[in-house]
Amino acid sequence: MSETTEVIKELLESLQLDGNYRTASLELLEKGESRYIRDLKVNFASTLTSEHLSAKEIGLIGVSIAVNANNKPLTDFYTRFAEQNEATAAEIAEAAACASLLASNNVFYRFRHFTQKEKYTQIPARIRMQIMMKPITGKEFFELISLAVSAVNGCEMCVNSHEDSLIKLGAKEERIFDAVRIASLITATGKVIY
Repeated sequence: MSETTEVIKELLESLQLDGNYRTASLELLEKGESRYIRDLKVNFASTLTSEHLSAKEIGLIGVSIAVNANNKPLTDFYTRFAEQNEATAAEIAEAAACASLLASNNVFYRFRHFTQKEKYTQIPARIRMQIMMKPITGKEFFELISLAVSAVNGCEMCVNSHEDSLIKLGAKEERIFDAVRIASLITATGKVIY
């Protein structure tokens, strides 16, 4: 067994997937004996720890980012991780709901930002967002997940809005940074594990 295949197997085991599981991306990395697979394994492992987020929060961010990417293996993994760290079914559902809501908001507000037409800011959005009013996970954490999903989806207007709300709610910049760092690494993992 090559070193690359061994590292792939270790990565898959850490995700609780069968060692023989393969995607087209994994096959390319394995065939080319890419050194990147070692980086991916280390980067994935680093999504599971933070000085600024609890393990439960990491799990919930993971669920939201994986749902946003429609990635079943990662959704399953981070759901189990969140559950093991005392996340309730309602909190996990809210993380999934956040991904769905932000998918619509990110498209809508990116459109407004790209066009920069005053007229579009005057027309009501007509997007129901009641979940944002009294989130089960708390306003600060819901804003944090919203920021992470918005960063992944590339909505500058939403990123700025959620980051501003977080600062006003007393969130530390290190906490915000770590949430986005973790979201970026989950996104990278999802390009290979899907």
